[in-house]
Amino acid sequence: MSFQPILPLSGLAGWAFLNRTKERQEASFNATPMIERDVAYFKEQFPRIQSASELVENRRMLKVALGAFGLQDDLDNRAFIRQILEGGTEDRRALANRLADKRYLAFATAFSFLAEPGLPAAGAELMEQVVTSYRSREFEIAVGEQDRSMRLALTLQRELPELADSYTTDQARWFAILGNPPLREVLETSLGFPKEFANLDIDTQLSRMQAAARKRYGTSEVTELAQDGRLSALTERFLVMSQIAQSPVNTSSASVALLLLGGADPSPGGALNLG
Repeated sequence: MSFQPILPLSGLAGWAFLNRTKERQEASFNATPMIERDVAYFKEQFPRIQSASELVENRRMLKVALGAFGLQDDLDNRAFIRQILEGGTEDRRALANRLADKRYLAFATAFSFLAEPGLPAAGAELMEQVVTSYRSREFEIAVGEQDRSMRLALTLQRELPELADSYTTDQARWFAILGNPPLREVLETSLGFPKEFANLDIDTQLSRMQAAARKRYGTSEVTELAQDGRLSALTERFLVMSQIAQSPVNTSSASVALLLLGGADPSPGGALNLG
């Protein structure tokens, strides 16, 4: 029987438990036969892959490659994935550059050696990076099967620091957040924006999210939001706000948690006002 993460509680109490036990639970999860078989096969086949078509036609390999970038839902969209890989990233008109979801750009960048025949093959470093990311994301998926908010919190903890280091300007970092569905959802929830927020033009979304972050967390710099103290505050507020949204009838404990986190008003400085 495969190992399933243990989450006896939800909200902040559950998050505290998961943090205390995460290292042991993730190690147990990664030792399951399914994960070990996936990783072993990927490592065996990776040096032999020389083209985008070879990767997309190998379903077992593609599962790991896509899973490492959170794109596992595209496993059956092989023509689409091949187009992304073969288009590369050098041309601004390439599909990976035009898609709003920047996970595709990260995927195409990592596997850029498959963009056209004759490019230098990738080395063992990329292989290990893909495997490590695949393991982490699979654990997050398993956690999410029990508590979706916990999965998003884990994603935030892993991806926001990585994103902060991947771009040279803060504006580029914010646009990357807006183009990353899991990170975008966490920030919108934590800052109190409604679903209709996504209907605004992208520049307005950016300016309002930055303003709300400055008011709530004292900074709009992504590199500062990704540091331990603010990252913890952002994560905890997201979990409390998610708990309130999921259980609007019984919110007393979540309201107390919000007070302890520095304010019970779920709308940071009028962030709910789209007018």
